[in-house]
Parts: sequence; structure tokens; C-alpha cells
Amino acid sequence: MNEHDALRDGTEEAESPFSIRAASSRIDSGSRILKADETFVVLDRFGDIAPGGTGELGLYHGGTRFLSRFALRLDGGRPFLLSSEVREDDAVFVANLTNPDLSRNGESLSRGSLHLVRECRLGPSALEVRLLLRSYAAHPFRLRLTLEVGSDFADIFEVRGTSRPARGRLMPARLRDGSLQLAYGGLDGIARRVRVDATPEATRLSAGELAFDVALSPGEERTLSWQAVCRVGKSPPAARGFARSEPLRDVPRVRASSERFDAWLRRSAADLRMMMTRTAWGTYPFAGVPWFSAPFGRDGILTALELLWLDPAPARGVLRFLAAHQARVADPFRDAEPGKVLHEARRGEMANLGEVPFGRYYGSVDATPLFVILAGAHFERTGDLAFAREIWPNVESALEWMDRWGDPDGDGFVEYSGHSVRGLVHQGWKDSHDAVFHADGSPVEGPVALCEVQGYVFGAKRAAARLAAALGHPHLCRRLEAEAEKLREAFDARFWDEELGTYVLALDGQKGPCRVRTSNAGHALYAGIVPAERVGPLLRTLLEGDSLSGWGIRTVAAGEARYNPMSYHNGSVWPHDNAVIAAGFGRYGLRQEAARLLHGFFDLSRAVELARMPELICGFERRPGEGPTLYPLACAPQAWAAGAVYLMLQASLGITVHGQERRVVFERPVLPPILESLAIEDLRVGTSVVDLRLTRAGSAVDIEVTRRRGRVDIETIR
Repeated sequence: MNEHDALRDGTEEAESPFSIRAASSRIDSGSRILKADETFVVLDRFGDIAPGGTGELGLYHGGTRFLSRFALRLDGGRPFLLSSEVREDDAVFVANLTNPDLSRNGESLSRGSLHLVRECRLGPSALEVRLLLRSYAAHPFRLRLTLEVGSDFADIFEVRGTSRPARGRLMPARLRDGSLQLAYGGLDGIARRVRVDATPEATRLSAGELAFDVALSPGEERTLSWQAVCRVGKSPPAARGFARSEPLRDVPRVRASSERFDAWLRRSAADLRMMMTRTAWGTYPFAGVPWFSAPFGRDGILTALELLWLDPAPARGVLRFLAAHQARVADPFRDAEPGKVLHEARRGEMANLGEVPFGRYYGSVDATPLFVILAGAHFERTGDLAFAREIWPNVESALEWMDRWGDPDGDGFVEYSGHSVRGLVHQGWKDSHDAVFHADGSPVEGPVALCEVQGYVFGAKRAAARLAAALGHPHLCRRLEAEAEKLREAFDARFWDEELGTYVLALDGQKGPCRVRTSNAGHALYAGIVPAERVGPLLRTLLEGDSLSGWGIRTVAAGEARYNPMSYHNGSVWPHDNAVIAAGFGRYGLRQEAARLLHGFFDLSRAVELARMPELICGFERRPGEGPTLYPLACAPQAWAAGAVYLMLQASLGITVHGQERRVVFERPVLPPILESLAIEDLRVGTSVVDLRLTRAGSAVDIEVTRRRGRVDIETIR
């Protein structure tokens, strides 16, 4: 999702000022991340925020870094790190620290005499830190503990490396009632402030430091706490007090017989809870931390689709949010056209000023058909006719965009040719500047009709047809079904390449094919546009050595002109991409193949820190005894990467939930070899709730209902 990778200046290789700076790697920094709604913090292993390293450490709120320094020192030096971790629920960061050898005023304190436990929690606009000190020294001692505090109030795009012609004004620090306040007057006319409070109050307070004189007797404990509160404009201050995580009740969940697989599930669930952000229209899964902590249309839709069988609630929030932000007028600067669904929405000074077009930006060719697919899938999963009726006008607007704005030449294929001089050149999910190319590696000239987008449009028309029938529009239903079948025939005729054994990546502006083997064709399987006779050859192409790295399917097959396993989109391996392909396998009954992909990503979960799926990994061949090669700028957590395990499980189990009929169907379910059993708990079907246990029985899977509340039927197709 490198959504700001190329300027529309006619130079294909030119990178945008919005590109993420790659001066150093994120994966070597050992950073720790917490998030709560629109606030997130990136800490180092000590729990500090300090300049240097990879440069993204900080406390962020609403697209701005409010703290660029928040560092703990003992007598001017850094404590020793014993251990640190983010707890499994992603709610608390804990670091265990101790003192180095210290000497002060004739007193000495040997290393390891003081144990410090630093706990950090995050609220919707505040970072709260509690520091517990316990003395193991044989004698009383005194030391000075300081908290270094500073802020550059940098916009997230500045942190990413974008230069600005001018900035607002950093205000002088204010010291009042034991608190330190830093402030910034933005060029957008909005004041941004951060206030740091301490309990007990600091012994000494200055513009960049809170100092505490600490005296401890042998065995004595002391607790200090700090709160950094962010405010934008006239927003109300956060409430004081150490934040408590709210217990989650009756949340649908999956438990696995394998402890390591279960650890992957637990981490994925925790990451998804962390990425869910409250909005006026419901919860929305922000895309990824640190660079994409904002609502992205494509990412939110695909995350909701990954989770839909287990929990339809995220889909409802995504649909309502995107319906409220659907484009109403044409705006070339933002690549907006009536009916088009949002690409991303940013808050922050640069977005407010139009220095970047991403305050509300619509440069996605696929978010609009995916919105319709999600609307149809949500209705099938829930049977909620009232909600379907509520968003039907938005579905109709999306259909009109596909037919008019998305297909200006009327050839039946939806294509893109961005208009914003500062927007994206490529507008599919692979939106890097070099992600769409011809077989010889030459750049493509638009308008571009992507392979997978035609599949999405096919799926959208079929989903809209089902919604039309349910809402009492039979004529529209028949028309949409006919249009979908016409598209299927045209797609197969123009995109299938017999020699490659797959669908071409795209058609260029002259309707010439981009004859490149990519993972995009797997998305066509997911959409259901692939005729039966193409499935076998396509499957072989996707699972052959050039495409399959051993961890997963590459975005671009090895041997293609622009193949580079270290690139963002031209040879890397993405969990969400593979989950969509696995779902495509599942749609065509290829359960073993779906389980094979699931198994590869289970192995990946065992090899990465915290069992956390990164946004992507490099596409190097998997070698015995070696782990994956991590991509240096990958976001982790990333919502659609965290959700990938659930879509892969659905594909392997062949599970569909029919809310209106209160029926759960398993079609030829397969458990991957690593699992003997799987429990699905608190699965909601309408107003009913059911717990299920799936157990391996030779080559088959037995399904047992362990709890049922209300009427829900379980059907297994062998």
C-alpha cells in the first residue's frame, strides 16, 4: 500500500515527495507499538522516544507527532534493559530496567541494585506511564531521575521524509502547576498542544525536562507516573488516571489445538482490536502503524471481508463510513468522481492545507467495486435487510461510477487514468510507480484496465443483483446478472494468455496486454469470474516455483522483467494477497491448496516477532533452516495482514454463514496438517449464538455443536 510512490509528472521512475524515507530499516529498530483510536505511539525497547534510529519514534495523534522525545535517565545516563514486551492483548508495554554502576557525591550504587518496571498504556489522546522502583541495595541511596521531553509537532508526512516549504511556529514551553506544556501554531490556523503531568510533582521542572530526586532505603518501593495529553484546537482534555483496558465479552473467536497456531490467532485478534478505531459511523480498521494509521477504503473493505464469516460488525462500520465519505462531485486534485469510494482520509496540517491531496483522496480504482462486494456479502452473512436498504443508494452510486466514470470509453472494462497532478499514477492495490509494466519491463501508458479489477466489477454486479432482488428490484437484478456474464466472456477473451497459463496483468491504453505473471490473477479466482476450464492452468501457474516462494505466492513471478524480491510490489509476498488467493481457491473447492497457503503463513508466524504478520516480506526462496527475509519498511501491525489468517481458515474449512436462513454450511472442510482440532466460539448468526468444535477424523473433519443459543442449523457437505 505504498500509496504515495510516484508523481504524475510523466516520468515513470520519478518518486514522489510523499514516498516513505528509507534511510534505515524499521525491522532492526526493535520498536514497540501501542494504538488507541486515532492515537498511537512508537517506542524503542526501553520505552523511550528519542531522536535517531529509524526516525519514526514518537507519540502521534490526528496525523501529527506530539512527542519526539520522552526519555528516561538515571543520573544523566540510560538504564540497562533487562527485557521488554507488549503484552499479548496489545494494551500494555512493559520494560524491565536496572541501573548501571552509579557514583554520586561519594555514594556508589553498583549495577543491578535498582529494579525499574516501566508500564505504558495509551488512551484515545493520552500516553500514560507508570514507573515502579524497588531497591535491592544493601544501603540507602539517592539518585536523580529525569524525564526528557520534547516535540517537533511534525506532520506524519514530514516524519516519512516529505519536505515542506514552510512550517508553523513552535511556541515557548509553558511551566504551570507542576505541568509542562509544549505547543505549536500550525499554518492551518490550528493550535496543537501536549501537556505532561507528573505524580508526584517533579522536584525541578524546565522547558525540556522533569527531574525527580529519589531516595530509597533497602527493600523500599516508589511509584512515579506521567501522563502526556494531546489536544488539537479546542478539543477537550483527556481525563486523568491510569488507563484500564476494557474487558471484551462475547467476542467471536477461534481457538486452535496447536499452541503455536493459537498464538498466531491470539496475536491477530489483538492486533485487529488495536487497529479498530471509533468513528461517528462505527468502528473502522485503520490500515497500519506507523505510516498508514488512517482509514483506507481498500484496506478497510478487505479487512472486513477477511473477518466477515466470523464477525460482521467491522463490515457494518466500514460500509457506513465509506458511504458517508463517498465522492459527490468531480474533483481532479483528489481524483474524485461522483459515486467513487474513498482511497484514504488523513488528518493533519499538511492535509488540511492541501500540501498533500490525501485529506480525502479517491485514487483507488478498486475500492468502489469492492464496496459493493462487501455490501452484498454483509447482507448474505447477516440477512439485515434494513441495513441493506440504508446503503442501497450508495451501492447504486457506485454502480453508476463503474459504468460511467470507471469505463469512459465504454468497452466494458473499468480502468484508471488519474487526474491529480499530485496523486497516484497506479491505482490498484499495487500502487507503486513501477507496479504495472509490460513483459519487457517497459512502463505502461494508461488508461490501465487491471486484471483483478475486472473480477471485482464482475463480483460487484453479481452482489448488487442479489441485493436488488432482495430489495424488490427484479428488472435491475436481471440486468446486472446479464452485465456480469457479458463481462465474464469479454474478460476471458481479452485477458487470458494461453502461453503464460494465466491472465495478463493489465491492458494498456491501446488495449495491449501486459504479459506478466502476477498474483493479480488469483484475485480473479476470488471474484468468481474464472471459467472452470481455466482453473487448472491458473492454479499451476500460481503454485509453481517461480510464483511460490515457499512462504507464499509472490506479487510478481521470478524471471519477469521487473522481478525483485526486495521490492514493494514486484516480487514480495503479502499475507492479505495470499489470503485473497486462498479464498479464490476455496471458491472453486480447492481446499487442500488453500490449506497449503495457510500452512506456509503459519510457518511465517512462528518466525516473526510476536507471531505478528507484517505487511509484507521479501520474496526470496525459502531455504531449509532459514527464516523469512523481512521487508525493511513494512508496517506491523497491519490490519489486513492480521486478518489474513481468518480468510485462509474460511477457505480451508469451506464455511459460509447465511444469516437470513440462520444456517452455517461447511463444504468439504479441510484442517491443515498442523491442526487436530479447532474451536469456533460465540459465532453469531442473526440473534442466535453457537460454539463449534472441528476435529480431524482421518481425511475428513467432524463438526460438533458444543453450545447453541437460539435456532441455527449446521450443515456439512462431504
